Amino acid sequence: MVNTILGRKLGMTQIWDENDNVVPVTVIQAGPCTVSQVKTKATDGYDAVQIGFGDISAKHVNKPMAGHFKVAGVEPMRYLREVRVDDGEEHHTGDVVSVADFSEGISIDVIGTSKGKGFQGTVKRWNFSIGPKAHGSRNQRRPGSIGQCAYPARVRKGLHMYGHMGDDRVTVKNLKLVRVDAEQNLMLIKGAVPGGKNALVQIRMA
Repeated sequence: MVNTILGRKLGMTQIWDENDNVVPVTVIQAGPCTVSQVKTKATDGYDAVQIGFGDISAKHVNKPMAGHFKVAGVEPMRYLREVRVDDGEEHHTGDVVSVADFSEGISIDVIGTSKGKGFQGTVKRWNFSIGPKAHGSRNQRRPGSIGQCAYPARVRKGLHMYGHMGDDRVTVKNLKLVRVDAEQNLMLIKGAVPGGKNALVQIRMA
C-alpha cells in the first residue's frame, strides 16, 4: 500500500463535529496520483514507487520526461515524488492512489514549503528584542555582538543572524484527518499546514 498522496492546498475553513464544536480545517485537493515508476530491490536496491500529480500540457514536457512517461504508459504529470513502500513487487505502473485509501480520524504528516518572507532582520526572523528608543540610542534593531575576542576569532556556525526567511521544507506531524470526500478528491485536515494557497503538499500516514 502507498501511504502517501500529493495534493494542492485550497485554503482554510471551519466545520462542526458531532458535538457541535467548531473545528478549523485546511482543505486539500489530493490526488488522484498515478504510479509512474516502480523500484524494487532486485533492480534498484530498494523498494519505492514514483507517483505523479497535476495535469500538464504535453508541449511543456521536455523530451527526457516525455520518454519517461511514454515508457510507463501514463499521461504526463506536473509533479513527481518518490515514496518508499514495503514491497515494490506488489505495485505496477498505472496504479492510482486516491483519497479513498485514507480513512477519517487517522493521524497524518503534511510536508510542504513554507511561505517566503524575503530578507529579514533578527527581530522579525528570530524574535530578538529591540534596543532602547531613548534619545541617542543607535541600537534599536541591530543584532548586537556576534563573536568573541581573540578566541576563536570567528563567528560560530548556526548563530541567529539576519538573512532569508521562509521558503523552507516544513513537516507538520500528527495532524488529524477530519473528513474525506472521495467524490471531489478533498481532504479536510484539522489545523494549519505549511504553504500558501495552491501550494503543493505531500500527505502521508503517520
